[in-house]
Amino acid sequence: MKLFSILVFYKDPNATEATLLKAAYELSSFTFFKRSSVQDFMNFTGKLLVERSAVGTRASVTEQEYWLHTYVRADGLSGVCVTDNEYQQRVAFTMLSRVLDEFATRVHSSQWPKIKTEKDCLYDGLPALLAKWQTPSEADPMTRVQEQVEETKIVMHETIQAVLDRGEKLDDLVKKSETLSDQSKMFYTSARKMNKCCNYV
Repeated sequence: MKLFSILVFYKDPNATEATLLKAAYELSSFTFFKRSSVQDFMNFTGKLLVERSAVGTRASVTEQEYWLHTYVRADGLSGVCVTDNEYQQRVAFTMLSRVLDEFATRVHSSQWPKIKTEKDCLYDGLPALLAKWQTPSEADPMTRVQEQVEETKIVMHETIQAVLDRGEKLDDLVKKSETLSDQSKMFYTSARKMNKCCNYV
């Protein structure tokens, strides 16, 4: 499970293009020489997705083994994250919603149209959020609960399997005891017959 980037855009209703306000990346899984082109791809694709998405919508698109999740708020503030295919869609949108909420509290909406480059934006919280959401169970209570439920299901399955296995072993013991019982009955019957014969003589 991997979160590669979080990008915050502003979709100005009076402009045709979206503006990248701030971005954070985790590209250590890519070779050094590929990182620049991967980052450019994420920026370009994220911008395109925001521009083509309607206000107030969420969307996910896949490109090979990567997923791009986009959330455009009603006020034009937008978020894009790039993940691998193991990162849950629900978690990605929860994360984007919280990231945009925090950004909006730290950078006033009156500033968004004025920001032309990332350097103009003084918000510096994205790297910490990117690191935090690498492990969704630590950042998102719902994910933590889901993981605990899955762990409980696994333990219950193993317990039930052990009980079933024990049941099979019990069945084997019952069969063996029935066989022993039949043999002991035969022995008792034959011993009685022999005893009668001896007494008769």
